[in-house]
Amino acid sequence: MTLRKRLLGWLADAALILYFVFALFPIAWMLILSLKPANQLFSTYFSFSPTLDGYRTVLGDSEGIPFVRFFVNSLVVSLGAVLLSLVVGLPAAYASARWRFKGSENLMFTLLSFRFAPELTVIIPLFVLYEKLGLFDTYVGMIWVLQLVTLPLIVWIMRSYFADLTPELEQAALLDGYSRKQAFFKVALPLVKPGIAAVSLLAFIFAWNNFVFPLILTSNEAQTVTVGALSFLGGDRPKYNLTAAAALVSVVPPLLLALLIQRYLVRGLSFGAVKS
Repeated sequence: MTLRKRLLGWLADAALILYFVFALFPIAWMLILSLKPANQLFSTYFSFSPTLDGYRTVLGDSEGIPFVRFFVNSLVVSLGAVLLSLVVGLPAAYASARWRFKGSENLMFTLLSFRFAPELTVIIPLFVLYEKLGLFDTYVGMIWVLQLVTLPLIVWIMRSYFADLTPELEQAALLDGYSRKQAFFKVALPLVKPGIAAVSLLAFIFAWNNFVFPLILTSNEAQTVTVGALSFLGGDRPKYNLTAAAALVSVVPPLLLALLIQRYLVRGLSFGAVKS
């Protein structure tokens, strides 16, 4: 029996290692591609002379593609979308967790439907509206449309965090003379800070990775890295090494943000799953 358990343990470890290699191989391959010189891009697999020229080209705009501007655009629209969603979504999540009325669940489901509905179903009317309103290829237009991605996520996740808080805490604050607004800002909101950190990171990642909206609703001025990285694939000969370098550079902001708030992230992801 002991030998059988050991064999099963070894098989489980081997399967886990294989899955780990399988999951990380695309990232490793992108790293290899980004370090390859142009003359060895198609002639070798693992034997090549590594160089950082691809990163210098991408960050130096020497190909005529302003990738740094696309990078800044992504930061502006993603952070703007998350901040606006937090301003609107936190009070909405708190209200939906504390007050129930006829049709409240239908209203929340309608809000959620904006998140899982295919983006292609709304992109054509949005394009027409943006052309008419002058929002095409603007920061305001991109921040506004990314609310379809970030706002439902924030409201639904934060709703569970507020629901986990015992109402007696706010009732005690109201008895002490706090208004409902003060009870929200001074009692409820500080208690869900880990949840806010976790949902902000998730919302930022979804906004940062969005592809369809910037592809259709921008052309140059507000274009993001998800679309801008594909610019290196144009021309007579696609530059896969530059595309790989651009893709790896675009991973840096979400990764850094996750590292900065990891102290709150673990608490936040587990807090909403446990009832008080």
